[in-house]
Amino acid sequence: MKIGLLSYRSNPFSGGQGIYVKHLSLALTKLGHQVDVISGPPYPDLHEDINLIKIPSLNLFELEDNLRLRSFRPSFLFNLADFREWLGVLSGSFPEPYAFGKRVNIYLDKTSTDYDLIHDNQSLCYELINIQKEIPLVTTIHHPITKDRRLALEAAATWKERLSINRWHSFLRMQKKVAPQLNRIVCPSNQSKADVIEELKVNEENVNVVLNGIDLDSFTRDERVEQKPYRIITTASADVPLKGLKFLIEAMTEIIEEIPEAHLMVLGRAKEKGDIAKQISRLNLEEKISFRSGLSQSEVVSLYSSSHICVIPSLYEGFGFGAGEAMACGLPLISTQSGGLKEVIGQEAVIIEAASSEAIVKAVKDLFSNKEKQLALSRAGRKRMEKEFNWMKAAEAYEEIYSKTIKEFRN
Repeated sequence: MKIGLLSYRSNPFSGGQGIYVKHLSLALTKLGHQVDVISGPPYPDLHEDINLIKIPSLNLFELEDNLRLRSFRPSFLFNLADFREWLGVLSGSFPEPYAFGKRVNIYLDKTSTDYDLIHDNQSLCYELINIQKEIPLVTTIHHPITKDRRLALEAAATWKERLSINRWHSFLRMQKKVAPQLNRIVCPSNQSKADVIEELKVNEENVNVVLNGIDLDSFTRDERVEQKPYRIITTASADVPLKGLKFLIEAMTEIIEEIPEAHLMVLGRAKEKGDIAKQISRLNLEEKISFRSGLSQSEVVSLYSSSHICVIPSLYEGFGFGAGEAMACGLPLISTQSGGLKEVIGQEAVIIEAASSEAIVKAVKDLFSNKEKQLALSRAGRKRMEKEFNWMKAAEAYEEIYSKTIKEFRN
């Protein structure tokens, strides 16, 4: 079948959406399907056999704040998507899913008959309601963003911060209206499914679970890379409270008292003058914590291979690519069980309480002092990824859902 895979942004170097689009499209192609990835910027890194349809946006988040106002063009007044995106970014909201819906609808008006099915990667834009009347539609919801907003509001210190958080998440009004009207939804974990049903008020009968895969050929320990003793690695694709990074940073103050050689490597970026940057400065940890972002997949594998252990302190994850990729690279893992993480890590990790720096300190000290446990977790983690998380297995499950959705549409 010919599938149009929609993704309003597909950053190949940050977050799970680019990973998801890249590997699912490739696995579906291997099953014999033709896949067009229809994406806004940042565009994904795709296999050469997969067609990328670019849906350009204003991409204002790539501009410095002082350049966004000056980016206005009179043509915006005659283009609703451009005007709403420009005005939304200037006023502190996140308008990309809304604007993507307007633009992709123009593309699909011309080409929708070319596709057997459209698969939306959590844009949850208004246009999906009408698209599913014209063509079979499946929508992936990785997790409800209401979780992100709630945790951000709980961490906010002032009313101004809370106002800004609510403004940023104003796209949730659209998602809450759209999700209950969708005929077929897929989530990457059972916990994510339960949360989507509760938070977005969708019909349980309309929701399937398909576990994501892990790229096991790429994410494997590189024996050529020298391991750095006492290097701790973590992933934080976004500088948001959801990732729980502040608890790991707080834990580092006590860890380095006992293990002065310890160093934290964060795969991600801290906002300039943001809470994380301020916390690191306040605790005088600038020499003990490093950030790396915009990395290729091979560079990420090298950093995993050079590390001693991995810590995932997340307060919530719909799935948890970072945990799975670390385990695939044979890294002993310390992790919370928040959200879908418990379905990724199983019992093959040191499980810690969420939002507890004390739990992180104890787990890190214990694991650093127990080489036998490190080796056992390394082997068990890799074995679990090989057994449970395969992109071809995921693609076969999607293929079955696609066929069922097409049949229901025709009937």
